[in-house]
Amino acid sequence: MLLPLRTSFLFPALTALAVGLAAPAQADTYDMRFPAFAQAVAEAAVDNEEVAAFYREIDYAPVWTGQSNGERARLVALLQAIGSAEAHGLPVTNYDTDRLLASMRDVSSQRDLGRIEVELTGLFLTYAHQIQTGILIPKQIDRNMARDPNRRDGTELLQSFLAADNPEEFMRSLVPTSEEYARLMRKKLELERLLAAGGWGPTVNAGALRPGESGPAVVALRNRLIAMGYLGRSATMTYDADIQRAVQMVQEDMGFEPDGVAGPNTIQAINTPIGERLKSVIVAMERERWLSIDRSQRYVWVNLTDYTARIVDGGKITFETRSVIGQRAADTQSPEFSDVMEYMEVNPAWNVPRSISVGEYLPGMIASGGASAAHLQLIDGAGRVVPRSAVNWGAYSARNFPYDLRQPPGRGNALGLVKFMFPNRFNVYLHDTPSKSLFLRERRAFSHGCIRLQKPFEFAYALLAAQTDDPQGTFHRVLDTGQLTRISLETPVPTHLVYRTAFTDARGRMNYREDVYGRDAKVWNALVQAGVTLPGLES
Repeated sequence: MLLPLRTSFLFPALTALAVGLAAPAQADTYDMRFPAFAQAVAEAAVDNEEVAAFYREIDYAPVWTGQSNGERARLVALLQAIGSAEAHGLPVTNYDTDRLLASMRDVSSQRDLGRIEVELTGLFLTYAHQIQTGILIPKQIDRNMARDPNRRDGTELLQSFLAADNPEEFMRSLVPTSEEYARLMRKKLELERLLAAGGWGPTVNAGALRPGESGPAVVALRNRLIAMGYLGRSATMTYDADIQRAVQMVQEDMGFEPDGVAGPNTIQAINTPIGERLKSVIVAMERERWLSIDRSQRYVWVNLTDYTARIVDGGKITFETRSVIGQRAADTQSPEFSDVMEYMEVNPAWNVPRSISVGEYLPGMIASGGASAAHLQLIDGAGRVVPRSAVNWGAYSARNFPYDLRQPPGRGNALGLVKFMFPNRFNVYLHDTPSKSLFLRERRAFSHGCIRLQKPFEFAYALLAAQTDDPQGTFHRVLDTGQLTRISLETPVPTHLVYRTAFTDARGRMNYREDVYGRDAKVWNALVQAGVTLPGLES
């Protein structure tokens, strides 16, 4: 039966949302002999096939606007859930409960009630999709954000909700359950409170500060560190040991070398406005909604902005190494996606991508009559090595060059001595490199898109430890042959290339990284376009 709107069951449960709500008008009684309600539902749902299909299956019965206990419970559960939308960083403009409740109050016919019914269903689907799999579609923002959130079918989602014994429990189940999401949400609320209280105070007006110095800039640094929670109460005017330790903590949280000297990068990080950090956390929450993975099993986690690759077992980091990622140019950036690592190739050959062959090597080879890039073999369509002396270099250009380039296995190979394969359309993988000096830099965006590892052998040992008692011996027996050999992983390992400029570490502390490819700025702008705002701050 439909809700006789003169009753007031809804009001005590939704006092916070409907303070001062006047008694609504009487609605007609639900009667399928006069299906005005059903007709209104069908008309209102005509542009949404998922909703229309759902109501057809339940013969246009009310889900929210009836007077049974189940319908009342569903309505209360929905409105309570959307009351937390802002806390999750969802666009509050999508959840105008004041207008909705005013419409409910003004219902005077079955047709009015049918329209409200469908509006509530649309509200449910908007919330369910946004909270569970995100507000945005990543690949529409940047082609290298190739993650595909597993958006549930609306009809199936509604059917599941209708079958739930406890509507409130069902609504809670839509919220991401990862510990990281919960920590990010807590940080969001904390930063909002600090922002409302005035933020972290005046910035530090200095290019760099060092231990032993004193003066107004050191006082500003001290005060900023206290406000940010890195330093206890202090009246010192000198860059003392306590300030140095606090600066080191900041540097650790920013991915800098923790030398305790407040250099330009450290000063810039300390001066970053609280609103900017809040944006990063909100973006990280959205990204976490895109990624629904099983964190109870082993997986590989490559955070591009952190320049690290990790093996995680049961939520614990069991191996970590520095990485080099793709250069900042659009065609060399490392993409974001998830796949499954199936095997490693020991003593790999490098099959040079076509874009690199003709864009970087071919001009020099043509100019030198084939003398340059002598470390690369020419490979014809049948897979045979072609002698360079047999090639008429003057006859070819980037458009008609008929050969592939390949570097055979060896210590000077661009892939080093091992690569780790999770076959994907980007032809991106993790691998060794002979260019070891790049790992000493803080910013490490130098590759053509693949991920280079500082400790590839140790990474291989950690992977193989799951299937052999002698992972090091197993690996080196193959390596010592000098021959390209595949070692399969008996249990393939989910591998996630992610992009997080805000994340928590094992200590629960918030970390921030540079938006190296500018993708988070794009995500934030898209969130703003969708209606996300920063409370009390112009977005």
